[in-house]
Amino acid sequence: MRTSSKGIQMLAEGGVLIALALALGLMRPYEFPNGGSISLEMLPLFVFCIRWGFGRGLLACTAFGILQVFVQGAVAYSWVSIILDYIVAFMPLCLCGLGKGKPGGLFWGSALGAFGRFLIHFISGITIYRILAPTEVLGTTFDNPYLYSAVYNGSYIIVDLALCLVIFGLSYRALKKYYLAEDLR
Repeated sequence: MRTSSKGIQMLAEGGVLIALALALGLMRPYEFPNGGSISLEMLPLFVFCIRWGFGRGLLACTAFGILQVFVQGAVAYSWVSIILDYIVAFMPLCLCGLGKGKPGGLFWGSALGAFGRFLIHFISGITIYRILAPTEVLGTTFDNPYLYSAVYNGSYIIVDLALCLVIFGLSYRALKKYYLAEDLR
C-alpha cells in the first residue's frame, strides 16, 4: 500500500473509530454517582492503537478525550478535573499500541492501556476528589482517599476492560488479520 493511501486510511479509520468510541460512551448501562460509568468506549480506541501503533494512537486517544468533553459532557469539580479525567485519562490507552504486531499484543496492550487510564483517574481521586472521602462505594464506607479512589475507579475500569477483552477474544479469530494490521503491509 502506498504511503499516501495509508495516511488516508489511517485518518478515515481514526475518524470512524473515534466517533464510534464517542457513541459507545453515550451508551452507559450504569453510571456511578461521582462520575465514571460502564461503557465500551475504550474498545474502538484499542482497535485503532493496535493497528496504527503508539504514536498515532496517542493522537487518536487525545482527540477522543477532547471531543468527549463536548459530546458527552463533563461532570467535574474544576477545570483541572476536566483536563485530568476527560483528556489526560484517555491518553494512556495508546499504550495498547505497544502490542502492535506482537503475540497477544491486543490483549496485554489493552490491559496496559486500561491500567494507565486507571492511574490517571486514581491520581485525580486522591487529589481533586479527596474531598468526597469519607463516602460509600459499593456498600462500603471509605475514609482513606487512596483506598476510595482505587476501589471507585477500579470498579468501572476493570468491568470496561473485561468487556473489551471478552469481545476481542470472541472476535479474534474472525478479525485476526485486521487486528494485526496485515491489510496495511
